[in-house]
Order: sequence, then C-alpha cells, then structure tokens
Amino acid sequence: MPPLPSTHALFVIALTGLTLYLFSRDRIPLQTTGLGVILILILSFELFPYGDIRPAHFLANFGNEALITVCALMIAGRGLETTGALQPLASVMASRWKSNPQTALFLTLVVGAVASAFLNNTPIVVMSLPVLVASAMRARRPPSGILLPMGLATLIGGMATTIGTSTNLLVVGIAEEMGAGHLGMFDFSLPVIIAGGAGLLFLWLLAPRLLPERKPAMSDTSPRLFYTILHVNEDSFANGKSLSEVLERTDGRMKVERIQRSESLTVVRLPSVTLQAGDRLYVRDSPERLKEYEQALGATLYNAGDEANPISEATPLDGGGQQLAEVVVSRGSPLTHRTLDAVHFSSRFRLLPLALHRPRSSQELSGDLGTVRMRVGDVILVQGSQEAIQELRTSGSMLVLDATLDLPYTQRAPLALGIMIGVVALAATGLLPISVAALLGVAAMVLSGCMQWRDVADALNLPLIMIIVASLCLGLAMLDTGGAQYIAQLFVAATHTLPTALTLSGLILLITLLTNLVSNNAAAAIGTPVAVSIANQLGAPMEPFVLAVIFGANMSFATPIGYQTNLLIMSAGGYRFSDFLRVGVPLTLIMWLAFSALLPLLYDLE
Repeated sequence: MPPLPSTHALFVIALTGLTLYLFSRDRIPLQTTGLGVILILILSFELFPYGDIRPAHFLANFGNEALITVCALMIAGRGLETTGALQPLASVMASRWKSNPQTALFLTLVVGAVASAFLNNTPIVVMSLPVLVASAMRARRPPSGILLPMGLATLIGGMATTIGTSTNLLVVGIAEEMGAGHLGMFDFSLPVIIAGGAGLLFLWLLAPRLLPERKPAMSDTSPRLFYTILHVNEDSFANGKSLSEVLERTDGRMKVERIQRSESLTVVRLPSVTLQAGDRLYVRDSPERLKEYEQALGATLYNAGDEANPISEATPLDGGGQQLAEVVVSRGSPLTHRTLDAVHFSSRFRLLPLALHRPRSSQELSGDLGTVRMRVGDVILVQGSQEAIQELRTSGSMLVLDATLDLPYTQRAPLALGIMIGVVALAATGLLPISVAALLGVAAMVLSGCMQWRDVADALNLPLIMIIVASLCLGLAMLDTGGAQYIAQLFVAATHTLPTALTLSGLILLITLLTNLVSNNAAAAIGTPVAVSIANQLGAPMEPFVLAVIFGANMSFATPIGYQTNLLIMSAGGYRFSDFLRVGVPLTLIMWLAFSALLPLLYDLE
C-alpha cells in the first residue's frame, strides 16, 4: 500500500466523497452544494495554507475555458430552439411511425445519435419527446418502447466529438492543462462509432422487447375542470348566508374564485361576507362536483361565458377551448425546489394545476398542490388555453407533453442552423479554438435576431455551472495536494498484477459506476486528474486513459438520476427505476466491453 499523503490531501479526498454524495441528493439544490464546496475550499486553504494554492486559484475556475465553451454552446443551442431550427429533425423522427414503426425507430435512434454528436442532447430530447409521444399514440404503440431507447441513443452520440457533451469539453480541457496533449473534435470518433453501432443495434432490436408496456404518468383522460357561475336565487340556500356557511354546506370542497354582485362591484371573499340574491359565484371544478354544488345550494349553474342559458342537457358544460397538458419539472426550471404558490404559477403561466405525479413514489398527489415543493422529474397536469400551453412550451423553462404539438418554426431557423454549422466547422477544421468559435456563434445569434438577450440569460443553467466550477476546484485541490496521485497509487496497487489493458478497462468501469450515481461532470472533472496520474505511474500514454474517463462518464444509462434527460424520459414514458436497469445494464456491458477491446488495440496497450 502507498504511504498516506498529507493532511490537506486527505481532507480534499474526504470532501470529494462528501460532495459526490450531496450531488446525488435530490432534496439539496445542486447549486447550493456547489457553492458550499467552493467556499469550504477557499476558506480552508486561506486559514491553513498549502504550497502555492491560493483562494484566487479556485475563483479562476469561473473563467475556465471549458466552462466558457459549455456556456457559449448552451446559448447557441437555445438559438436553435427559439427559431424552431430543430423542427425538421423532430419531424424526421416522427414522419414514418404510422407506416413502418420498426424503420422509424431505427431512423429515430440514428438521427438522434448523430445530432447529439454536435448539439447538446437536452434540447433534442425536449423537442423529440412530445412528437414521439403523439406519434406513438397515433400508431397505437406504447411510448415506453420508444422513449428510453431514443434517450439512450442521444447519450451514445454525445460521446463522439469534443462538443457532443459538456463532459467531453471538461475532460479535454483539464487533460490539456495537465499536459495530456490536445484532442481534436473527431479524434475519438472512431471507437465511439464502432462501440456505439453495437449499442444502437441493441437499442433497436432488443431494448423494446425488454421494456414492459408502461402507461405514462398521466393521460388526457384525467377529469377536466370547468369555469362556471353559480347564480344565487331568491329561494337559494345561499341567500342571506355567510360565505363560510355556504362553503360548509359543500363540506369545504367548493372553492370560490370571485363573487360578482353587479357589473361594477366585486365582493371581497371574506368568510363573514353575506351573500345576496343575484350574486354570482365563480367556481372551477369537475362537472360532477359542480352539479353537486348546484343542488346543495339551490343555485343555478351557468357556463362562465354564457349566462343566458342555464346548464342542462341541451346546454352542457363547455370547456371553452381548454386543453390538458403534462408539464415535467426539469433541472434549472423555475419550479425546482419551489412551490406553485411561490412562483405564482397560475397567474404567471395562465394555467390551472390539476394534479401532481411523483415518479419515484408512484403516486399522484392532490389537494392543495400549491404548497407542495416540486422536485426534478415531477409531472404536473395542467389545464388552460391552447395559447397558454404553447407559450409555456416555447418558453423552454419546462418540458410540456401533450398530443397537440405545434412546433415553432420561424424564417430565421435556416440562419440559426447555418450559424451552428459554422461553429462546428470552425472548430472541426482547427481554424479557431472551440471556445472562440462558440462565442462567435453566440454573437452571430444575437446580432442576427435569432435570439434576444433574455434568451441568452434563460439558456444559462446555474446548477450546471456550479457543478462544473465546484468539480474543477476539487480537481485542482486533489492534483496540487497529491490527493489524485494517492488515489491513482491505490488503484494501481489494486491492479498491479493486471495488464495495462485490463487496468484501463477497470478505470472505464469505475467512472461508469460513478457517473450513474452522481453528476457526470463531477465524475469527469474529478476522475481526469486521477486518470492522468494512473497513466504516468504505469508509464503508459495518457490519451487512452483520458478517453476512458470521457467514455465512462458518458455512460449514464443504468439509472434515471444519471443524466438530466433520463429524468425527463422517466416522467414522459411512465418508466420505473427498474426499467433503466433492464436496458441500461446490458447496454453498459456492451459499450464497456467494446471500449475495453478497442482502446488497447488502437493505442497498442498490452
């Protein structure tokens, strides 16, 4: 066993373990953990100095080139969303489902994987999910056989280039700073194409057979609420009674949104207010309950927009163009770790929340939804006008699932797509560094009108930024204190009797296990210095060990918490945790074995 390192190194190793645990806790906001880790490192090394490490070194990670590149690419990707440039991609995925589902699934997997090699897979998944759900419904196929294979295919495609995921950019940037050499955009595409090809075949031919038919979290058969008026008559029970007495008559179930006494007078909804004949109570509820209220109060029920005709068989309740939609709470959305009341959801988005489904507890929560603190992956059933649902979808703040998808498409869509192609071309040919090309792309998007400055702010994901900076700070501390070298020595000591090729294979598996439990960026940023140290101690080339971290950190296949799109897919398809294990574990084994064979062959390792 190697000798113990310095106290500072042991402290950083322990802090790293604690950080990885906290990153996996859904109840603690990621940005809170990230900020806490940064502050602990700054204060610790300020109060207990070690070598040349200074607080400014940690703060410098906010200007890290890899982080700037990730942010710039996120912003440029938002330009594709706002202009609708991804609409043709989504249309290609859905066009053939009804006529030839098997071919359509293959095209969906290939198109999704190829697109993810150049674009962040999150917008691709967000744009594709509603299209695929609607296509599956029209083709009378369960969405559960489509959505998970599609999401995992985008993860495979993201491995193929340096800009495919933020993880790739981080590892390449850190490795280059450590002297591992520069990796070009397509330098590791070949092993991904070979291993990914086997993975895509598995997702196409076997994965749908392994997945049981799952019913999505909620469906459009959920009861709608209708906005109506209860007219207080002379002989009504409510005439002369206080509002509290009227509500007690309905066992407290009726919720009065407004009391209108005349065209110009609205009565304050105080429990003590006395109702009079001619008052109109504006109520929103299911048809069955509205009829119960009508009978209990002896009032007359009208549609809110048609007070001339009482509700009857000839004049039924009218939804007034209302639609139901399912809204998935994703990382970075304004609802994460907040209540509907706190964000003024109903007034802000002009949508009424009806029910809440929490996938991990496999139950729907009802009652006072406004006071429930939302978690990532929660699905909210909302009702509202088509315009309000469309506005929420195009805002990009949350994923909206419904069967009436109307993708945006503007005249600037081709221009936005051309700008993104230009960014990729400049970086791929080596004419400009990726960071510079991405920043030029952002400038071009804004100056051309493809996106506004508010879109730039909305595109930045604070939790992702804080995870990256905190991970970079930990990686710096582990490297400079000798913690990374110590972990590498432990790893080498445990595998010293194995050939270098098997040691490399073990590293891939270790990073893969880590990335399925915590953030892939955290696993990558912390694992890269360790991988470089292992290569140095073995006297092996650094590049295959750096690629081992890239490939392992991207194989977030086996758990829904492994990657943010997994949570979206889990909610949209009604999957259970076990479904990710059914498909993710075999896919992980296929990819791991393929990379374990390809990397030693390509880099002549024994």
